[in-house]
Amino acid sequence: MVGAPRSAQDAGGRPNPALLEPPFDFLESRVLVPALRAGMVSRTALVNRLRATTTPVATLVAPAGYGKTTLLAQWAERDPRAFVWVTVDDRDNDPVVLLRHIAAALMREGPLDERVLSALRVSAPSVWSRAVPRLAAELADRAPVVLVLDDFNLLHSRGALETVGALIDDEAKGSMLVAAARVAPKLRLAPLRAGGRLVELGADALALSKREAQMLLRATGVPMSEVQEAQLIEQCEGWPAALYLAALSIRDGEELSDGPAPLHGDDRYLADYFHTEYLDRLRPGPLRFLRRTSVLDRMSGPLCDAVLDDEGSGAQLAKIERANLFLIPLDSRRESYRYHHLFRELLQRELAEHEPELAPVLHGRAADWFAAAGDDETALDHALAAGDSERAAEILAAIAPRVYQSGRVATLEDWFGRFERAGLLEQHPAVALHGCRFHVLRGDLEQAEAWLDAGARGRTRSRLPDGSRSVAPWIAVMRAWMCRQGAVQMLTDAELGLAGLAPESDWRPSALLARGAALLLLGENERADEALASAAACAEEHDSTETLVVALAERALLAAKVGNQDLAEELSRNATEVMDASHVEDAPARALEQATAAQMLLHRGRWNEARACLDAAQALLPQLTLAIPWLALQTRIELGRGFVTLRDSRALEELLDEIDGVLERAPGLATLAAAADELRQEADAVPERGGGATGLTPAELRLLPLLATHLSFRQIAEQLYVSRNTIKTQAISVYRKLGVSSRSDAVAEAQRLGLGEHLRVLISDKK
Repeated sequence: MVGAPRSAQDAGGRPNPALLEPPFDFLESRVLVPALRAGMVSRTALVNRLRATTTPVATLVAPAGYGKTTLLAQWAERDPRAFVWVTVDDRDNDPVVLLRHIAAALMREGPLDERVLSALRVSAPSVWSRAVPRLAAELADRAPVVLVLDDFNLLHSRGALETVGALIDDEAKGSMLVAAARVAPKLRLAPLRAGGRLVELGADALALSKREAQMLLRATGVPMSEVQEAQLIEQCEGWPAALYLAALSIRDGEELSDGPAPLHGDDRYLADYFHTEYLDRLRPGPLRFLRRTSVLDRMSGPLCDAVLDDEGSGAQLAKIERANLFLIPLDSRRESYRYHHLFRELLQRELAEHEPELAPVLHGRAADWFAAAGDDETALDHALAAGDSERAAEILAAIAPRVYQSGRVATLEDWFGRFERAGLLEQHPAVALHGCRFHVLRGDLEQAEAWLDAGARGRTRSRLPDGSRSVAPWIAVMRAWMCRQGAVQMLTDAELGLAGLAPESDWRPSALLARGAALLLLGENERADEALASAAACAEEHDSTETLVVALAERALLAAKVGNQDLAEELSRNATEVMDASHVEDAPARALEQATAAQMLLHRGRWNEARACLDAAQALLPQLTLAIPWLALQTRIELGRGFVTLRDSRALEELLDEIDGVLERAPGLATLAAAADELRQEADAVPERGGGATGLTPAELRLLPLLATHLSFRQIAEQLYVSRNTIKTQAISVYRKLGVSSRSDAVAEAQRLGLGEHLRVLISDKK
């Protein structure tokens, strides 16, 4: 994490990065330009070439150990542009995580616009609608900048790659995006190449010249003859790390060293080289330390002591760092380290070959340590690596809701996928039921049903994280939400779930909401409102955002139905505020919340704002599927009511088709089926030619086309045989209903809503 601030500015007069703390976690070393160590060979020719390029994208592609990171760090030191640096790791395959790291790197140059930070608090689906455009705009505002994504080869998810592609498309003039990778980045490079917008440096370009290779070897301080030097340069063919390691292998092998450009641990040549020239010369103690600590992706003295069940690891790490071998400090205090990925790969293979029975034990101890430190996510990873699926399942069941609420959908999906691929769902029904809930909220009916069935077939071996004795009440709650057998069974399932859940269970909000929704379906509105109020209170207590929003929106619609408009608007505003402040904005709950807000706005005659809410809700309908049929149907009905008011026959026709599809596949939805029939009758009365009237009265519709003329209000009044004050009053009403403040804006808004042809026909009818 970012350390405590010490001064307002750094030595260069820029804002002290420690004062710029984004509202999300990140690792400081991931967003730092790597420091240049003394004795490194200067790549002046390549740096000058990169400084001179005007292309918006550059790629550095070569096997590990070709000095890509070192070259980029030298370039950053000599280029006047700001360098925004992110060292990629596997977690950046979640687009939310990747964008947050880019934002954290940007904040080292200055604070970010609050709108950018707000966009980065939400879930993955909103990456495209908010986070990417706003972060791209921030990069453009700071142009020229160089955005470096080091270790780009670790990005493989479609979402992460499309996010980078979007940033490239929005890049400002003078700025660059640089990808350093072992293999060609999975980006759309062909159009960039064809348009002369790409510079590519491969292994040939990055290989050391003879002079540079000589400088590197001599900088190691290892004495060798000219013949030895020439042989080594020829053998390594300009591969910087191989040269460096070869030089180290010549000197005394008892101490380790940190090469600036490590190599691929799975490469046969390099593995043989390490064995014959270096690893085989190590004493057993240091070699065991390296192998056994390779199970850790980051290390500290206390952590290594715990994993090795030994003491003195801190001193050993310090010794390794001083010897300068493959150990990278992760903080300025030299308390946390990691091995370079390639060196770690080699050591892990060594551990598997020499002490295969020990790896699960080491991972298990690591899981213990991280769990005690409160880092459940890392503990989960180590529990899975240890083969301890029971413990991993327990951790995942405990943290899944929190991770989902944080917006890290891709991360959660990856964990669930690992259990599914390993065939562990029936063994761990708690994971299966959390996965079912996840898939329900994401609108994936097929997966939700499969995971529900797996959870129902499994057996619970211990008390669940929420205190429940079995998953039976969880199953009942999910069956209620999925409502496969109608409203009566939905109510039965919800009440069974409530009866079996522990008092403090975080499943209670979902159970209470399901009960309230079932009562609504059955027409028991008073009981439904009581249940929904309980659901809202319980959801707020458990930070269950989507449940809270749906409960508030349902109560708002109920209040409006009985004529309590003030309460309805208050509840609707609360739902919107909760949703706006959440990390899971683009979710099924948002659709109902927006549809409800539209109803409140229509009641106030704020037609333009209501249209925006209806459009926003309609955009979310693909996520609101038969996985939650009652919510899918109700949301579409409420949207339909809004479009009836706006006289939008085209939107109504589309919604009615979707409503019929839900009713056909999810029977027994009681009052909603009747509401759908009422909507269909109301829709039949909407003129097919209407592109969306906005609640304007016939008199106001008659006035609207005359506002487009140069006639004064007095002249219009004379033409329509009414007083000037009447025209003025009608005009003010038109402005209010259209959400505008002038005649020209009113005409423009009417055209945008498609009222032109409608008005011409209406005026013709009047004549």
